[in-house]
Formats: sequence, structure tokens, C-alpha cells
Amino acid sequence: MTKQRVLVTGGSGFIAGHCVLQLLDQGYLVRTTVRSLARESAVRAVLTDSGALSFVEADLMSDEGWAEAVSGCDYVLHVASPVHLGDVHDENDLIAPAREGTLRVLRAARDAGVKRVVLTSAFHAVGWGHPPTDHTFTEEDWSVLDGPGIDAYGRSKTLAERAAWDFVAAEGASPELATILPVAVMGPVMGPEISGANHIIRRLLDGQPLPNMWIPIVDVRDVANAHILAMTEPEAAGQRFLLAGGPAIEVKRIATLLGVPFEAGDPGHAKKVSSEKARRVLRWKPRDPEDAIIAAAESMIRPG
Repeated sequence: MTKQRVLVTGGSGFIAGHCVLQLLDQGYLVRTTVRSLARESAVRAVLTDSGALSFVEADLMSDEGWAEAVSGCDYVLHVASPVHLGDVHDENDLIAPAREGTLRVLRAARDAGVKRVVLTSAFHAVGWGHPPTDHTFTEEDWSVLDGPGIDAYGRSKTLAERAAWDFVAAEGASPELATILPVAVMGPVMGPEISGANHIIRRLLDGQPLPNMWIPIVDVRDVANAHILAMTEPEAAGQRFLLAGGPAIEVKRIATLLGVPFEAGDPGHAKKVSSEKARRVLRWKPRDPEDAIIAAAESMIRPG
């Protein structure tokens, strides 16, 4: 039987790297994109030297390379997207690559006959722009683009995901689409780069000041696992999956777990999130968020 091939976009990224390793471990052939093939050796050094992993040069803002990237692939995990929380000089620097890049990948997947695309969205496309509420957020919710507290990143993820669903609806659900919406992603880093919500861990370990707040957390290894489950589960087609490892945790609690001093103020409002659908449809079984915190810290302080 011919091995199935999966394209993972943005292989140098935090979530994408864990997706690549889990796919290889499960026996898939994996192709990944990098913006420049000059980065292949550095990415291989962090991930694997396996011959089952190949690289293609492709950029979210250019059509070049995407036909080659998806050629012969059964599935696509579109993980690559610019990440920048808070204020930005020009929000189109985030929105354009997220939205236009997603549509480029979907068009290429359609033309290549890819069976299913799994898109990495975010809780930023669900729970932002809403006033404080006791509502438990689910996949039925969408962020409000001009609502209170939403930033350029939140708008980029919301607009990119909505564009993806509109594209698939217009194409008659070919390729199939599933979207993954993780809360703050923590867990073991690979290589020197600190990504995702691991910046919080790094700052606490470095003794930098942070406000106390509630943070819903999910382990990066469980996020990667959910991508693969959504790729292969028949019932996942046409579905969104919100991922959280459990209730939100105070930054004060994270500092306590890390054994670092912390001046705790009022943590403010905690957003409630349900991952019941992912647990039910995908049979997803996430780790405790505290495991993600400890694994992240250990990977940052590990010798060498």
C-alpha cells in the first residue's frame, strides 16, 4: 500500500513542527513549506533527518511553489500564519498573509485533488471582541471584528477562517475543510525559538514583570494530535474544533508551578471555553494544562 502524503505548511513553526514529527511517527510521508530552502538544513536539525520529510519553497504572499507543494498530497495541514499579538503598525501585514495565504493553499489543494485541508485557526476567531460574559464559548461563536479588546491578530484569524469556509462553500465542499481553534498554546519548544504562549513562560523564568490574568491553555502536542485526528476522522469534515486543556489558569499559578516569585494583582475576568466537541467527535484526550507549562519550562532550560 502506498503511503499517504501530507503537506504541512510552515514547517519551521511551533505547532507545525510538532505536526510534522507526529505524522512521521505515524508512518506518513510529509512535505513542508519554508519561505526559503536555505532554511531546510536548520529546520531538519531541529526536527528530523528522515528521508520521509521533504521541503518546498513557498510564501503565503506569492502563488509560486504552491502547486508543487500540494502535488501528490492526500491531505494538507495549513498551519502557517503570521503571529503578532497586540498593536501593529499596519494590521494588513497580518491580515493579508493570513487571508490570502489561506486562499492560495485552498486553491492549490482544490486543483491538486487534495481530500481534506485542516486549517489552524485560533480561539482569537471565537472569543474576542465580546464584552465580559459568563457565556461558555464554543465552535458556534465568532469573534466580533470591531468589538472591545480585539486586535489585528484576532481580526486576521477571524477573516482567514471565514474566507476559508466561504471558499469551500462556493466550491461544493471540495476539498473538505476542518478548522482547529486552540487557546493559548504552550509546551515543549524545539530549537532556540520561543513561540506561542511560551513567551509567558520565558518572561516568568527571566523575572520580567507580567500582569496577573486568566489564561486558557492547551499543550502543543495535543494541538498537533487534534490536527491529525481532524484530518482522518470522517465526521470532522465541515467542522470547527475548539481546543482547551481545561479551565483557564492564573499567571500567578503558572509562576508558582515554575517556582518563581510573582506579585499577583487582580486577574480580572476568566473566559470560559468548551472543548466537548473535540473530545466527542475526535475522541481527543488532552493533557492537563500544568503538564504543558512544566514541559515548556523544562525544554527552555535543558542543557544544550
